[in-house]
Amino acid sequence: MPVVQLQKLIRRYPNGVRALDEVSIDFAAGSFTAIMGPSGSGKSTLLQCAAGLDRPTSGRVVLDGHDLTALNERRLTRLRRDRIGFVFQGFNLLPALTAKQNVGLPLRLAGRRADAATVQRGLAAVGLAERGGHRPHELSGGQQQRVAIARALVTAPAVLFADEPTGALDSASGQDVLRLLRDLVDTHGQTIIMVTHDPTAAAHADRVLHMVDGRLA
Repeated sequence: MPVVQLQKLIRRYPNGVRALDEVSIDFAAGSFTAIMGPSGSGKSTLLQCAAGLDRPTSGRVVLDGHDLTALNERRLTRLRRDRIGFVFQGFNLLPALTAKQNVGLPLRLAGRRADAATVQRGLAAVGLAERGGHRPHELSGGQQQRVAIARALVTAPAVLFADEPTGALDSASGQDVLRLLRDLVDTHGQTIIMVTHDPTAAAHADRVLHMVDGRLA
């Protein structure tokens, strides 16, 4: 079964613009998909609807066996917290917290114990086992994004959504992050859906989807 299924997804804004125009696509478990397209093509809207951050006007989003379009806000928030990971262009780390504390934060917010061994394994998985005590300003941009990835993975999500994850990084740091994402798929079977404008980033994916005017081209 696909981890994510989008069925005839339409997202229409109050001004009449159709950001998504009957998009249907499946995302297999353990796959790495890149979504590309010009500005305004609907790629970010597609990711937001697939991740439950935005509600479509019509159509269905089924993620990990759950119909997101049928969930109320409380249940949708719980599902996002427990089964979905997010990585954005901005690292969104809390500056007052160490890398370890940032990684463990989703567990604490879910009312679960941020087990030190679990957090340490997460940091080790992204190559930062020795940097857990450092705060964001003591880390490079690439290292901060790695902490953000470890934080996104600490709840063992069914799917990781990445929105321009290398957009704020220099080319070398960006390549390091992309290699990490590729390894998460190849070694750990993680499902990743990534929006990017960069063909070099998209080349790390198994499949590239191109969007134009709210449709898959």
